[in-house]
Amino acid sequence: MSTYQTVLLDIRDNAAYVTFNRPEKRNCMSPTLHAEMCKVLDEIEKARCKVIVLTGSGDAFCAGMDLEQCFLEPFDKPELMAEINKNAFGWFTRIKKISAVTIGKVNGWCFGGGMALAGVLDIVIAADESTWGLSEINFGIFPGGGTTWAYANNMPSRKKALYYALTGETFTGKQAHDLGYATKSVPLAQLDAETDRVVKMLTRLGRVVLGKTKEVYEKVLDMDFEAAIDYEMAKMWELSRETNDDWVRTALVSFKKREFKPGLQSYELKRDV
Repeated sequence: MSTYQTVLLDIRDNAAYVTFNRPEKRNCMSPTLHAEMCKVLDEIEKARCKVIVLTGSGDAFCAGMDLEQCFLEPFDKPELMAEINKNAFGWFTRIKKISAVTIGKVNGWCFGGGMALAGVLDIVIAADESTWGLSEINFGIFPGGGTTWAYANNMPSRKKALYYALTGETFTGKQAHDLGYATKSVPLAQLDAETDRVVKMLTRLGRVVLGKTKEVYEKVLDMDFEAAIDYEMAKMWELSRETNDDWVRTALVSFKKREFKPGLQSYELKRDV
C-alpha cells in the first residue's frame, strides 16, 4: 500500500479502512486530500475490497472543505480551481457508485462537505456525541457541491432539512439518526466495536451480490413498479450467471438439507468472483 500525506489507508480481510488524517484542521478536505483520495480509490478497487470504512483521526470525522486552500487561495486561478473541483467531485462521485459497501464511522465533528460525504455513503454509524451542521449559511452561501442533494436525500422531512440548512444550527449524532441521516448511533465508546460488527457481517457475504444489491436499489428508485419487476429479475439472472448459479447450486441445496437458516444466518458462497 502507498503512503499518503493526508490519508491513512489500511486494507485487510476484504475491507479497506480510510482515515482522514488532518486532525489539526478537524480533517477538513484540502486539495491534496482530494488528489490522494483519487489514488486511494484506485488502490481499493484494485484490491477488490467488499467494504470501505471512512473515518477521521482525532475528534473529527470531517469538518468540510478546507475553505482557505479550496476556495480563497485558488479563487483567482481558474485552472487550479477547476483541477481541485475535478478531483473533489470526481472521488465523491466514484465513492457513491463504487460496488463495495461504504460505511461512514462518524466519530466527531461533521460539517458541510463532511455531511455531503456522509450523505453519499451506504451506511453511517455515528457517535451519539458527534456534532453535525450545515454552516454554509453563516458564510452567506447555501450548501453546494452536492451537499444540498445530500441533506435533501437523507432527511425525509422537508421542514427539518430546511431548518438546519437555513439556521446553521448544529445537531448531535443521535439526532442525525432520528433525522434519517445516520443509519444508527451509539455512544462514542462503542463506535469501534459496532463498526467492526457490521464490517464482519458484510465481509462474510458475496462480493457480487453486495454490489448488485446497491446497483439495483439505486436504479429502481426512479422506476414504476412493473418496470422495476422486469429490471430486478433481469439483474437477478445476471447475478446468478456471474456466480455460476451459486445461490441455487450451493445455498439452496444447503438450505434443503437444513444446514443453515437464511432468515438468521448468511451462507458463504463458494463461487463468488
